[in-house]
Amino acid sequence: MTRHSSVDTVDTTPVDRVWTRLLSGRSAAIWVACVVLFAISPLVAPGSLGAAPILSMLPFAAVLAIAAAGQTLVVQQRGLDLSVPGMIALAAALGTGLPQNHGWPVSAAVAAGVLVPAVAGLINGLLVTVFRVMPLVVTLGMNAVLLGTVFAVANGTPAGAPEGLNQFALDRTAGVPNTALIAIVVVGVTGVVAQRSAFGHRLTAVGVSERAAAATGIRVPSHQLLAYGFAGVCYGLAGVLLAGYTKTPPLFLGDSYLLPTVAAVVLGGTALTGGLASVVASGAAALFLTQLGQLLRAVGWPDSTQLIAQSVVLVAVVLARELVPVFVRRLRRPDPALPAVM
Repeated sequence: MTRHSSVDTVDTTPVDRVWTRLLSGRSAAIWVACVVLFAISPLVAPGSLGAAPILSMLPFAAVLAIAAAGQTLVVQQRGLDLSVPGMIALAAALGTGLPQNHGWPVSAAVAAGVLVPAVAGLINGLLVTVFRVMPLVVTLGMNAVLLGTVFAVANGTPAGAPEGLNQFALDRTAGVPNTALIAIVVVGVTGVVAQRSAFGHRLTAVGVSERAAAATGIRVPSHQLLAYGFAGVCYGLAGVLLAGYTKTPPLFLGDSYLLPTVAAVVLGGTALTGGLASVVASGAAALFLTQLGQLLRAVGWPDSTQLIAQSVVLVAVVLARELVPVFVRRLRRPDPALPAVM
């Protein structure tokens, strides 16, 4: 005799299986939130999805998505990178200050803006993996060093972005901002490598359990070191692009990107306990946060109210991510009160 229930019968339908799988994923909530946000945007602020608002929003979403990709890899390794502001600020200072103050070619300055944060990321990884210093302490200290370096490079005065860099950041290819295209490539490639490649699987294993990963022959310090180093590359690239787009970046350009990168990682479903991560979902969360900020500005909300609203949305999405799978499991569970069917 087999016991069935009406709930079981419904759960066996293809549509129900797809819906259940969508809702029960850790990163599903941010995709649903993005769809809802863009659906209600024209209702709340007519014209907010016009060509001009979207094109002005995408470069900032792209910068946040690239930086969030780096933060995602660090969080996957059970860390939290507090050096994001210094990394972005230093990349911007190098990309703008070296050509203006020292006569460097634009290409060399851009390369320095990306590679120097990469080296700083490797130093972070070295201190965390080899010397076993807490990631929060390492990255907080590195942030102070980087901000001091910014003042040394800039001589206390922001420099303007060279014409070539500024024009590239402002230009579009096939109607899409270059910054957005770069973000799509960076987030897409990083997401595929992190989730589909053997290297990505090893990164996940290290993030879940260093001991278990080491027992299987994975070189744990090397993988963690590469994660921190690539995070530095992402921050550097984000800083250079942002400097080019803003033309004259302030010295503390990166200060406003620390909390958003963490929020994007959390909203994207990456586990703060390490292991489970989705770079692509973090990119979607960056788009969500940027559009939310633009929508709130469009309706005239002050910055203080915007921060409160963003915090409420963050909590709501996180709760949905945690509670919906529980609700789905309860729906799928047979009701013992239902009579058995022969």
